[in-house]
Amino acid sequence: MEKILILLRGLPGSGKSTAAKLFAKAPHFEADMYFLDANGDYVFDASKLKMAHNWCAIQTQKAMVDEYPIIVVSNTFTQEWEMEIYYELAQNHNYNVVSMIVETRHDGVNIHNVPEDKITQMRNRFQISL
Repeated sequence: MEKILILLRGLPGSGKSTAAKLFAKAPHFEADMYFLDANGDYVFDASKLKMAHNWCAIQTQKAMVDEYPIIVVSNTFTQEWEMEIYYELAQNHNYNVVSMIVETRHDGVNIHNVPEDKITQMRNRFQISL
């Protein structure tokens, strides 16, 4: 059976988490999950961002070891290099990778209160390989 890793890319508020719900039976990971406290409240700490992304990759690898047929990861992935670890994991565990860009079509209200200037910076560095 073919195994697929789906990488959902997009700016904050674009609908990545919502799109991930379309794959209801698939494990879904994103770095933002690392910042959920015991009550499910989002408590962002920029000093822990690298740890959050490492956690996301580790959770993805665990799901691959368990051989889930579909795994979804939704992060901004504004730069190509940010996806490299997932391409390596996919190759090591025989997963095909599908990368999808989720666009903001609803005025981009983001639930994590990312400042507009930060979103503009992310938009300006967003890489698309054709």
